[in-house]
Amino acid sequence: MRSKLFVPASRPELFAKAFASAADALSFDLEDSVAADRKPQARVELRELLGSDLVAGKQKVLIVRVNALDTPHFSADINAVAQRGLDLINLPKPESADDVRAAAAALERAEAANGVTTPIRLLLNIESPKAFHLAAELAAAHPRVAGLQLGLGDLFEPLGIARREPSAIQQAMFGLRIAAGEAGVFAYDSAFANIKDEAGFRAEAQLARSMGFLGKSCIHPSQIALANEVFRPSDDEIAHALRVVEAAREADANGIGAYVVDGKMIDPPFVERARVLVRDAARLGLLNSR
Repeated sequence: MRSKLFVPASRPELFAKAFASAADALSFDLEDSVAADRKPQARVELRELLGSDLVAGKQKVLIVRVNALDTPHFSADINAVAQRGLDLINLPKPESADDVRAAAAALERAEAANGVTTPIRLLLNIESPKAFHLAAELAAAHPRVAGLQLGLGDLFEPLGIARREPSAIQQAMFGLRIAAGEAGVFAYDSAFANIKDEAGFRAEAQLARSMGFLGKSCIHPSQIALANEVFRPSDDEIAHALRVVEAAREADANGIGAYVVDGKMIDPPFVERARVLVRDAARLGLLNSR
């Protein structure tokens, strides 16, 4: 899930284009990008989409960002979109473990009502000081939680923190990644609002990747290629990871605990990272020519 493209649920004319894009995931939005009076029709559009041929043959991760738990729209959102083919519900503004558990319970009820047998998981937006402070607790609140997503605009703006302040971004990313790691879930990066600033998007994506984030949100199709490029393992990284995995196999056979690959001392944490990178490369079809 290197790239995740936001698609307003009130714009069904964009749905087929989104599926034809190179984005690894599509996040259909019922929250900020949909006016209150258009939310009921947007739910209808999404429900129809989730039962369509586009979804039946999907090769993308499908996500719906619903409205927050404390809004009058949440229940209607969940009941409409908890359908076969949906992978994740993106939950905005959870503030406590009880919020997460309540959302999971509502999702379970909607799945039962709609005949869904494969559990839909939760991607939690971390976009307030309280949520940031409790991020690990939120992530561990329910087994349905798959990941945490950083919302830098919502987190920074009310506090007067500049959205592009590098030190603040680094600390927020690091804190979220550690919280996600504690709970054993993935961390996902924030959106980048300046569509024309490709260099800025790339730099922020590169920082996120260096912090162990899974990928970056895209608010415009022009950002997809940038995210896919940054979060693609490089040929050198793949080659090194393959050498580490092979060296680990030989070391295990010979009872050796630590060894050197490419001049670097290797022990179990480095082996595990190499194995993850090789799995990612295989999933992206990057090992076929090797």
